[in-house]
Amino acid sequence: QVQLVESGGGLVQPGGSLILSCTGSGIDFSIWNLAWHRQVPGKQREVVATIDATDDTNYADSVKGRFTITRDDTKNTVSLQMNNLTPEDTAVYYCNAHVASLNYWGQGTQVTVSS
Repeated sequence: QVQLVESGGGLVQPGGSLILSCTGSGIDFSIWNLAWHRQVPGKQREVVATIDATDDTNYADSVKGRFTITRDDTKNTVSLQMNNLTPEDTAVYYCNAHVASLNYWGQGTQVTVSS
């Protein structure tokens, strides 16, 4: 059974930083494309950052220069370093693993940016 478990969310002040982590079980991360998405209530889920099996990365324009996605296939983890956070980054963040027609999601972790 495939499971993705996120951790690291919480409350942070504007300008602060957080690191989100996602650990996978039941799959070999090394062949999977990985991503972080986020969703605000009432809005569609949006992709934040992606990293493919060759370590190529892509970022949403809104987070470029502030967020960094990395992967450690030896530990089956994908992380999202988030710096200079703003209230607009407040959302539930979801880990995603996908390859071909297979697609898995974590349960989400809340990130709240507020003073």
